[in-house]
Amino acid sequence: MSWLELKLRTSSADAEALEDLLLELGAVSVTLTDAEDQPLFEPPPGETPLWQHLVVAALFDEALTSEAATTTLLLQFADAWQPHTLPPIQYSILADKDWVRAWLDDFKPMRFGAHLWVCPSWWQAPGETGAAHDQWQPDPEQTRYWTERNQGLLTSMQQSGNTVLLLDPGLAFGTGTHPTTALCLQWLDSKELRGLTLVDYGCGSGILGIAALLLGAERVHGIDNDPQALIATADNCSKNSLAADRFPISMPHSFKQQMQDGAVQPVAGVMANILAGTLIQLASHIVQQVKAGGWLLLSGILRDQASAVIAAYSPWCGDFDVAQEGDWVRITAIKQ
Repeated sequence: MSWLELKLRTSSADAEALEDLLLELGAVSVTLTDAEDQPLFEPPPGETPLWQHLVVAALFDEALTSEAATTTLLLQFADAWQPHTLPPIQYSILADKDWVRAWLDDFKPMRFGAHLWVCPSWWQAPGETGAAHDQWQPDPEQTRYWTERNQGLLTSMQQSGNTVLLLDPGLAFGTGTHPTTALCLQWLDSKELRGLTLVDYGCGSGILGIAALLLGAERVHGIDNDPQALIATADNCSKNSLAADRFPISMPHSFKQQMQDGAVQPVAGVMANILAGTLIQLASHIVQQVKAGGWLLLSGILRDQASAVIAAYSPWCGDFDVAQEGDWVRITAIKQ
């Protein structure tokens, strides 16, 4: 089976209307992608931000791949968009392929630092069954295909002394592919965490907290204002066979109350991979979570925002260190 693909460039103002119209015309899927490499930051709960300029791509089934059917579809599209004029449209015929396998090819085991690896949870070490969970998993044949394609990386990953974190692509921010997360994972891999209690502020998928636990931390408090993130964190703990009481999760207001009541004491270190503006706004609150001599691991910061973040934490912290990957930086500091 082949597919007709239509592509057109548009603005965020028109994207939703164009998506709806393409679906009304029979598109089986519509995808919105960035047209100009504009970064999007993690949104507040309930918000779905779009890039200012987008490429809208729609797939139609084989019935519309003939020249006559495609011409008719384009005329219907233009007519339905009246009185506006459609942007230039590119169209092509796509040969059918195994789309699940094509998707699986995008996800590979990744190493951070010397010994920490992040791997999709559909891989299991020989003889292991893994924890059951509700998210989609490839079927056995697709899993074998993925394993064969990544055998070299999997062999390296299983070398003695390595730590493997199982994590799948999901709704919550943070799978290790973004520089902000990668910078944090590299730093955690280089530190002695054994026996520590930590905070993962803005935990998202839970990737930083889970990495810290697998690297030896005793307990991590996960905080996020998005209920979906808390669900994802709990699910990812289960995938990694971590007991729930080692990664208790809370909404920010609840955790703040626990700190005020003395139910939670200041910890050895806090990880906050969020946004520079939020890091600055919450500086005094985040610092209060760390005991004297403890460390702060701050990320989600663009290069030109680093000085403002350092200034916000300077009243309480010293020994600032900045690491950069592309346009993003990681800042670490020690509470005085």
